[in-house]
Amino acid sequence: MKLLSNKTLLLALGATALAACDSSDSVTTFVPNPAPAPTATFEVTVTNLTNGQPLSPVGVIAHADGYSVFSIGMAATASLEELAEGGDNSALLAEADADANVFATASGGAPIGPGGAETISVEVLQSDLAGMRLSTSTMLVNTNDAITMANALDLSAMRSGDVVTVRTIAYDAGTEADTELAAHIPGPAGGGEGFNAARDDDADRVSMHTGIVGQDDGFAASGLSNQHRFDNPVAMVRIERVN
Repeated sequence: MKLLSNKTLLLALGATALAACDSSDSVTTFVPNPAPAPTATFEVTVTNLTNGQPLSPVGVIAHADGYSVFSIGMAATASLEELAEGGDNSALLAEADADANVFATASGGAPIGPGGAETISVEVLQSDLAGMRLSTSTMLVNTNDAITMANALDLSAMRSGDVVTVRTIAYDAGTEADTELAAHIPGPAGGGEGFNAARDDDADRVSMHTGIVGQDDGFAASGLSNQHRFDNPVAMVRIERVN
């Protein structure tokens, strides 16, 4: 048998190694994930200041100056009408999410009873903070179409740990006549119809709410009593930037 020389053996081993490295083999390159964009978180606490008016789940919208939930003296949008008459904020928030001027939205989980409060967190990119506004929206459910909200609060100058507190008044959405009939009040005082697309309020514009009359003051057909009356302010909104 002829033995291979050391030189021949080395060449053979080298050829074998090269053959094992097929040119079709890919080389995996690990690229680190980019660092997440820095964000800022705001905690929005809404407190119900009324005696007998539960507030529907609160909608929170962080947005730029080009967006607004409503304008005084102008007709309410269809999505605001759904909130004002039935306490449902889903259409309003969906419409906001589709708006290029809106940064983030959030919703409370349940109605807020008289004297109660709920805290809702909303997170935005720090790059969106310049000129940022924040709006909240909720219905006084023992009414036909009363709403209250903080409208376009300027939070652009807030730093971590800063707190802003405002008290909000009641507005009339102008989409449903203030009949005070139980059949037209969705809250526990009436248990009646909520949203109805037909608009029977002659004003058809958002304005300050004039309050309720109630059966105790001579409106016998009213489904409301003095327990459901409200004075302004009707809610307190506390906003804290937590990071």
